[in-house]
Amino acid sequence: MPNTVTWEPAAIPAGDRELPARVYRPVPTRASAGDYRSPAPSVIVWAHGGSWRSGSVAEWHPALAHLASLTGATVVGVDYRLAPENPHPAPLVDVLAALDWADELAGGAPVAVGGDSAGATLAASAALVRRDAGRPLAAQLLAYPPIDPACRAASYGRDPGAFPRRADLAAAWRAYRGGGANSGTAHRSTAHRSTAHQNTPYSSSTPYYSTPADAADVTGVAPAALVVGTLDPVADDVRAYAARLAAADVPVVLHELPGVGHGAFLGSPEFRRRLAAAYRATRHAYTLDRSTR
Repeated sequence: MPNTVTWEPAAIPAGDRELPARVYRPVPTRASAGDYRSPAPSVIVWAHGGSWRSGSVAEWHPALAHLASLTGATVVGVDYRLAPENPHPAPLVDVLAALDWADELAGGAPVAVGGDSAGATLAASAALVRRDAGRPLAAQLLAYPPIDPACRAASYGRDPGAFPRRADLAAAWRAYRGGGANSGTAHRSTAHRSTAHQNTPYSSSTPYYSTPADAADVTGVAPAALVVGTLDPVADDVRAYAARLAAADVPVVLHELPGVGHGAFLGSPEFRRRLAAAYRATRHAYTLDRSTR
């Protein structure tokens, strides 16, 4: 862990539960020991990867600390509920609760959402929900998010042995989306509205997207930084989503890393450096947009 970062555990209120979390703060913020409520230049809520079925903030600890050091942002890693015991929308609801908590943590500073792999899918969906609720975020930082539950893109078949394999990821999508006949195709998530919105600041008319592909329109969502390796099976999903955002006039930064596969956020410091550079560029776009209003 970088010696330029401190961290402390946190418990994030989420209805009648609390979400375990870790708050990583760059030393220059001068936060007093244990005071994770102090204002910060920006806050990134991070959803870890793991195919929606595994992973934890503890496992992601070194990578999240490094990300805080690279970006200069306070990073909040959250342990959201996992499938299949807790299918959609439970993981998304938890990420949204963490963002609500981060709004107070930030003290008026910009709040962004980010994630890697399945966590990036959650982050992109959360950014859309916040847009729909009239509470847009400053940025979304997306490391190789799967977008299409059917895994139809050509990149899934270029190397059948590459991780994640198409069949394995499709099974993960089904577990996350709760199974059923429609779980392998994109659809606008309207199920669970009657109960999932209880004890949240979100209206029951606000859809909870299981994937950004569910959204009919992405106009007005937060500026996006996307990073993916050229050998990643989800690469075409990422390229297509970046193109869709750009077509909707959403500021987009897309970095493709030659020869890199899936899962590089955990194991590659260079990948995290490229991610941090993309985040800084996206923050610049957000600042420019705010200055012209």
